[in-house]
Amino acid sequence: MMAVDLPVCSNAVFELVLVFGVRGPHQGNPQQLHGPSNQRNMRTMSLRYFTDTGIEVPAVTTEQMIEVDRVAIEDTGPNLLQMMENAGRNLAEQAIVCLGETWPGANIVVLAGNGGNGGGGICGARHLANRGAQVRLCLVSPDRLGAAGVWQRHILQATPAREVDIDSLTGSNEPVDIILDALIGYRLQKAPRGKALRLIQWANGAGAAILALDIPSGVNATTGETPGEYMRARWTLTLALPKTGLLPDHTGDLILADIGIPAGAYAWATLKLPYTPPFGDRFLVPLLPRSQ
Repeated sequence: MMAVDLPVCSNAVFELVLVFGVRGPHQGNPQQLHGPSNQRNMRTMSLRYFTDTGIEVPAVTTEQMIEVDRVAIEDTGPNLLQMMENAGRNLAEQAIVCLGETWPGANIVVLAGNGGNGGGGICGARHLANRGAQVRLCLVSPDRLGAAGVWQRHILQATPAREVDIDSLTGSNEPVDIILDALIGYRLQKAPRGKALRLIQWANGAGAAILALDIPSGVNATTGETPGEYMRARWTLTLALPKTGLLPDHTGDLILADIGIPAGAYAWATLKLPYTPPFGDRFLVPLLPRSQ
């Protein structure tokens, strides 16, 4: 297991906590230090994102992230399965950090959608199950998984993880220590509905801390708006680059994960992002938002 030398899921207090909210180690939502008018202002102002070593990481819109993925898959690499594997392994690593010493016997629920975000969640479930955690996986629509998600599910079936349907999950009295949100990802276009909405509502009422993959489900990755119900994340593990909609009142503690995209992809002619590799000897680094 790779070493992560920062306690992003502990009582660590970063320099912007006093601006954006205060969290205890197991609180599901921040104690807001700003009123509704300040929240509206925060949604309209532009944020910059810095690592704990002071490196600025460019934030991208949904459209820009789609182009980053396209460049990686079609031109520079890594391919989709490689990025998904890296995302899932980092998700598992971050879940272990969040759980602390209790992780070996922890009860973990992974909620996975049909796209790439869901595939990363399924992969993360496998890595956790391989390490002895008690994992339940709930898929929104098993029969609508993309090809990469189908492959991840196939591998998962050789682990002790249990796949449960929505009715079984929401009607169960089994304890839950942490919920991994891999339902929607950065391509949200409208308010969640149907099974995804039901799972978001269950997660928010389950009394367990939520770790969101890339962006909390129900949050617009470009604007930070929430057109309907959304995951009340305690932590958000965002992939490759922060998204412009990752506002502090929705993300909880923000961590950046390396999924293997090379600097040359960000410098591609269709992107030209001012990117400085931010990870150093780590695969996970905390991100601190600052207003411009």
